[in-house]
Amino acid sequence: MAKKRQKSYFDYPMLFIVLILVGFGLVMIYSTSAYTSTVRYGNTTHWLLRQALIAAMSLVIMFGITRPDYRILKNRAVAIGCYVVAAGSLGLVLLLGVATKGSKRWISVAGIQLQPSEFAKVFLIIYLAYSLSVNSHKIRTFRDAMVWVIKCVPIIVLVIVENLSTAIVLSAITGILIFVISPCTKQLVAFACSIVALGAAYINFGPGYRMERIEIWLHPESHEKGLQTMQALYAIGSGGIFGKGLGQSMQKMGFIPESHNDMIFSIICEELGLFGAIAVIAMFLLLIWRILIIAMNAPDLFGSLIAIGVAVHVGVQMIINIGVVTNLLPPTGIPLPFISYGGSSLMALLMEMGLVLSVSRRIKV
Repeated sequence: MAKKRQKSYFDYPMLFIVLILVGFGLVMIYSTSAYTSTVRYGNTTHWLLRQALIAAMSLVIMFGITRPDYRILKNRAVAIGCYVVAAGSLGLVLLLGVATKGSKRWISVAGIQLQPSEFAKVFLIIYLAYSLSVNSHKIRTFRDAMVWVIKCVPIIVLVIVENLSTAIVLSAITGILIFVISPCTKQLVAFACSIVALGAAYINFGPGYRMERIEIWLHPESHEKGLQTMQALYAIGSGGIFGKGLGQSMQKMGFIPESHNDMIFSIICEELGLFGAIAVIAMFLLLIWRILIIAMNAPDLFGSLIAIGVAVHVGVQMIINIGVVTNLLPPTGIPLPFISYGGSSLMALLMEMGLVLSVSRRIKV
């Protein structure tokens, strides 16, 4: 029998989902920020135009990344470079970072603020995907797996000082990628549980403001700093099944501070109701599903690990954000992927989408 001609594949469903999420994010940023933008800047489009510009630039970068073969990154020098850039930029934040609302998470470059911790997620995924793929045959014992955990600890520690939620995302990326490679599943699960216990101890005995957040989470109605959580719950509850209608939110009128940022999901619930909230969550689940399909059909382990790392990033960040907004988790600052206002977050995510689409382009059907 004649050989069937192999055709290159490209995951258009995933691309469409990404474009829908980015477009929906711009719509919701305009809806949530128009009132505050008018009060502060005298026009309704201040934050929308900034985010739209970043989105356009990031989409160009994403499409640019899809074209070359992702395997050009499968290089020891590239992996080490990613690690050094991630650790160096995070260290620079601690030394020369710009503090906003009590947290030092940004660095200013030519008047533009960047959040290195967002790009550290991309660099960590590339570093681990290369390191684990070329050393997978050596990772046979729990001790072997711990070697790679220890190598990632410096990056996580540099983030945890000022940004616990991002440190959780980085830890999840590290843990799950090692879990995928290592055969020591029971030991790794036990180790993960011990890390959670240590995290709880850190919150209890660490900086006072972290324990205060636990108190806000448990008793938002009586805590003096529980206003934002209560207003978010009011917004969610008042939306009902189908919501008040796009642009009709009341809580965005100054009741929820900067509602276009981390708390944007509460306004989605108020304006689009339970139906809109489920639709947004469904889009994220579809995106993660498409990424995992690419991971399972990737031409090599390196591409598969890149896709898995990106899926973990999107999934964990979505869960934390929605959990905080609905008061299922203690309050912490982390954006809703693709939708919340934030240039660094959107650019890093679209860079990751470009990498995954590059992997999909090399799948042979």
